Amino acid sequence: MTRGQNNPRYANGNLRRRYRARLKAMGCECGICHGALGSIHYDEPSNAQHPLSFVVDEIIPVSRWKEFGYSSPQAAAQDWNNLQAAHYYCNQAKSNKINFKIGALVRAEIETDGEW
Repeated sequence: MTRGQNNPRYANGNLRRRYRARLKAMGCECGICHGALGSIHYDEPSNAQHPLSFVVDEIIPVSRWKEFGYSSPQAAAQDWNNLQAAHYYCNQAKSNKINFKIGALVRAEIETDGEW
């Protein structure tokens, strides 16, 4: 079974790659923290070792497609208006929440830790 068969984000891999490249070329700030953590590190691999690296975030999570009127999970994953650039860290913290505000979370971590 290929990755595209079980993950709606890659059902149309060519489209997803074009959207990813387009967001990367735009050089947007993180759509979740809006720059509170700094700029996105577009040149780093997208993984836990690089928390400020670039990922594509679905504003309306694919897992909640029915709640927001999408015809399928693929439709939610492939809607350009539902995509934004994000930090790996912010995307993981957001999970499948709607209107997630990471600013308070980051401030709490900084105040608790003393450094970040």
